[in-house]
Amino acid sequence: MSFVHETAVVDPGARIGDGSSLWHFVHVCSRAVIGDNVTLGQNVFVADDVVVGDHCRVQNNVSLYTGVRLAEGVFVGPSAVFTNVLRPRARFPRRNQFQTTCVGEGATIGANATILCGRTVGRCALVAAGSVVTRDVPDFCVVRGNPARPCGHVCRCGEALEFHDGHGQCESCHRCYRLDDSKVMEIET
Repeated sequence: MSFVHETAVVDPGARIGDGSSLWHFVHVCSRAVIGDNVTLGQNVFVADDVVVGDHCRVQNNVSLYTGVRLAEGVFVGPSAVFTNVLRPRARFPRRNQFQTTCVGEGATIGANATILCGRTVGRCALVAAGSVVTRDVPDFCVVRGNPARPCGHVCRCGEALEFHDGHGQCESCHRCYRLDDSKVMEIET
């Protein structure tokens, strides 16, 4: 059973998963798919054809426009921005040019970050608050700034990773990783 606040609007046809919570002034369009145990904070807009995976948390004042795909366990901070057209013009609608933006499993998008459409934010990546993502973000990578640039790596649990001779271990949860040619891979132990 899901919780839908009395001020939220869920258009007919929208799919809302079990255990999800839709708070004040949320609007979910008819062809949107919201997974299980998702939290949509106050004033979140979810457009047609958006997919929000299980266990995602979308904080207040976020609009997920057509083309956005959030995998399982994604955190989107307050007032983060997703675009869906590269060169928007009011007098020249480009609805046939919407691009897909994918955010990988377990990734975090910080407050007030902007994600340019057509980009991929990798699995367990972390986009720092206020950053502007203009390029794809690799798995487990931390990016910050405008434009966002890599500044480190992060564990699945969110702690910073240090690498020595291509190997790293999280000091908090003890997961192990390998860094090979700028790509981080989790090592199953």
